[in-house]
Amino acid sequence: MNLATGERVANRVAGRAADRSAATDGRVRRGERNRAAIVDALLALLEAGDPKPSARAIAAHAGCSVRTVFQHFDDMETLYAAVVERQQERIAPMLEPVEASLPRAERVRALVAQRARVFERIAPVRRAGLRSSASSPVLRDGLERTARRFRRQLEEVFAAELAGPGRRERLAALDLVCSFDAWEQLRTGQRLSVASARRVVEALVTAVLGGPAPGRPPGEGP
Repeated sequence: MNLATGERVANRVAGRAADRSAATDGRVRRGERNRAAIVDALLALLEAGDPKPSARAIAAHAGCSVRTVFQHFDDMETLYAAVVERQQERIAPMLEPVEASLPRAERVRALVAQRARVFERIAPVRRAGLRSSASSPVLRDGLERTARRFRRQLEEVFAAELAGPGRRERLAALDLVCSFDAWEQLRTGQRLSVASARRVVEALVTAVLGGPAPGRPPGEGP
């Protein structure tokens, strides 16, 4: 084999390797897109009010087959695990730190306003998760992780007010009045508007911490 022939053979081998690599990369990207579409489809169905979408409904919404769903996820629990992580990613940008150095009234308003935005955003998925958590360890774990995260936030934002005797009880009371369950009761049970529910939670938080109710910023509507 002369040098030119050897170069042609080497080029063909390299070309075939490149083609195989490109094909593999293409399959990987398609797989990632399909996986993301399935996760987003389940979230969309939950947000639309379906508390427990079937694999067939998820596949139809994602534009794939049921077989494809279970090619990417071993079972519904593994799919739920991916959904929990995706939901955490979606709400993370909404959880900006509330500065603990701000005056108490400002911290109360900022914390309650943030919880209101988050709870309004996650409400349909949260309701579905609560219904299904009894039979899903993955969903239970996700709910517990979120609860711990919210509780830590209260500990950080109101560290000064929580210090001293009775800390455990005050933190428990804060955790309760700032919870999704309390918000859900105000919004669906009491049928309050978002603004009214915020005022109620602000008053409750202030009562737990001790001190006068926070004043309303100028120009803020009901």
